[in-house]
Amino acid sequence: MKVGVFQFSSGSDIDANFAAISRGIKQAARENVRLLVFHECAACGYPPVETPDINQIDITALENRLDLVCQLAQENHLYIALGMIRQEDSRRYNSIRLISPEGTIIGNYDKRALWGWDLDHFERGSALGIFDIDDIKVGFRICFEVRFPECFRELFEAQAELCFVSFCDVSAQDSPERYQIIKSHLLTRAVENVMTVVSINSISDFQTAPTAVFDVNGHVIREAPRNKEHLLVYDYLRPDIGFGEKGRIENSFIAMRS
Repeated sequence: MKVGVFQFSSGSDIDANFAAISRGIKQAARENVRLLVFHECAACGYPPVETPDINQIDITALENRLDLVCQLAQENHLYIALGMIRQEDSRRYNSIRLISPEGTIIGNYDKRALWGWDLDHFERGSALGIFDIDDIKVGFRICFEVRFPECFRELFEAQAELCFVSFCDVSAQDSPERYQIIKSHLLTRAVENVMTVVSINSISDFQTAPTAVFDVNGHVIREAPRNKEHLLVYDYLRPDIGFGEKGRIENSFIAMRS
């Protein structure tokens, strides 16, 4: 399955965000991408880093743009995972909305590891964020959750083989050290769970988390240029499970319990 992640600079201008999202979808369609994933709050800007006041976000306009993204998914025959705010009554969620090639919402993954601004703005999600796409079990995680091995161990236990982590992790000052720390979290999650991990980050300021692909042994297979709009494409194939990978699977505490 050919997957893509499109990094761009999101912000408070929903129309500008949608223009970039449309640009990414069209590029992905030309590359025959089957599943295209965007970063955290790509459709509306992450508050307050990219959009100053969450209460100024027009939820109706946001949902209207979501309808247009659903149309683009149908027209281009691809799955799209879009980061945006999802509202239920008075409750807001930091969400990944998964759209089918038929243009329907398959489901949502709402961020569960909340701290700081997230606690100020969002409710905690409850779903596991695992979906079957073309017979591949795919998991989604959002930003801060990369710090917590247990968030990814759930995916291992469910036998997910591919995970996308959507970030809005940017800084007004360049921080190569933070970039490397988060990169090390991502490769560790891939190794310890014998799972391909793909990350996608905003470029609204200096990127402090990568847009990249990590294989089951933590090798960086693809990495987008930092701080530049870019579509990263990767043709995912189920990896061969060799001696070392089999050892990590069979000696996990989860496997040993059963």
